[in-house]
Amino acid sequence: DEHGYCSLGTSVDCVRGGILASTFRIGLMNKYVPRTLGGTHIHISHLDRIYKQNKPLHELHSTTLSKENIQIGKIIAENLIPDRACLQLGIGAIPNSVLNELKTGGKCVNMLVLDDKSVPWFPREISDLDFVANRTLDAGSDLQSDHPGFSDPVYRARRTELAKLAQNYKAGHVIPRVDYTEEEIKTWGYVYDYMKKLQKQYACSEYLNIIPLMEKHCGYGNDKIPQVQDISAFLKDRTGFMLRPVAGLLSSRDFLNGLAFKIFFSTQYIRHSSKPLYTPEPDICHELLGHAPMFADQEFADFSQEIGLASLGASDEEITKLAALYWFTVEFGMLRDPVTKELKAYGAGLLSSCGELEYSCTSEFRKAAGMNEHKPGSKFNECWEADCAEVPLAELYQFDPNMAACTTFPITHYQPKYFIADNLNEVKIKLRKYCSDMPRPFHVRYNSDSGHVWVDRAVKRKDHIAASAY
Repeated sequence: DEHGYCSLGTSVDCVRGGILASTFRIGLMNKYVPRTLGGTHIHISHLDRIYKQNKPLHELHSTTLSKENIQIGKIIAENLIPDRACLQLGIGAIPNSVLNELKTGGKCVNMLVLDDKSVPWFPREISDLDFVANRTLDAGSDLQSDHPGFSDPVYRARRTELAKLAQNYKAGHVIPRVDYTEEEIKTWGYVYDYMKKLQKQYACSEYLNIIPLMEKHCGYGNDKIPQVQDISAFLKDRTGFMLRPVAGLLSSRDFLNGLAFKIFFSTQYIRHSSKPLYTPEPDICHELLGHAPMFADQEFADFSQEIGLASLGASDEEITKLAALYWFTVEFGMLRDPVTKELKAYGAGLLSSCGELEYSCTSEFRKAAGMNEHKPGSKFNECWEADCAEVPLAELYQFDPNMAACTTFPITHYQPKYFIADNLNEVKIKLRKYCSDMPRPFHVRYNSDSGHVWVDRAVKRKDHIAASAY
């Protein structure tokens, strides 16, 4: 495996001891040998020679069990196997007799046979993200007709240029630095100054505490666009998270899989200058003003990775639910201030939205005042591609992962529902329990030193087709 341990296959008794006691050891590597659990592993450093010979194993056909075999199997099943036991069965008549007795003898009420499970493909190491990073659902420069930059050839060419930078990036490399134009910096500065005023009033304390550090160490400010590489290095030192450039939207599965490795896929292009407070898609303003600061908070980073780990090999139905949980926490999560009891935003979709940030955080106050609708301010037409009209106030719920996972959401309008928690630790605890309770054929653990995920059993990864996107 990735840590250098070799399974001895079905040799589950004295073989490991014999190998370690010998003076010269030869290892024959065969991909057809089943990987087994328990104390049946030795480290590759114990082998003096290694040969590879991928030959199919001899298949032992089942035979009719003798009366003696059946009797022995019954004795073992009834007298030697305790409740909740985990068995690794070898090959032969006696193991078959034990298994048969457990299945048919009546003593065992529930039995799970851990054979290989076929699951959707998922990355096993951080370099595997190279295979998914370019499976964008758009090319980064293929703009829709309603996009503000659709008719601007200069803007479209710039998007193509930045998309190529992302497409050529490989895991472990330094993220390319972008020489942003004066017009792009002006757009960034306008958004930065406008959002900073709103964030001071409506952002959670965790966000507000980290911004001064990012201004000091990452170049945050209104006079230049910070470089993704600098922010990635800053986040890695604080929580282990890193940014990775991406050309456009990824499927929910691919995007969430990246979080398992503490990788957040980030765009590097910026919205069109004609509408600095509006974008129909994630851009660098959304990524750096919304997402990046919160990934510097350890609890936020922890539960983001929990969602990612749960997505590895998950079914399409589970991915849909995990995507909803991501949406109502990482994108549109809200907290109740412990002192003022006011609503504060921690989700990136709110922290980077000039209109929805105020709308979401004042919905409770407006309802208490007897108002049923929210009247957007004069900037609304700049923030949203719609007429300046009254918007129904949102429904607010205490954060419940089971409810949030089954809640549908719009992606082009203000959210009609938000989920509120008392603090980020509450979100982490509830998400961790939800993910641990998911029906999964295997469990994984991430090794940050090697960049690999450890899987607790053999699985077969099959190809999958991307669906919804982020």
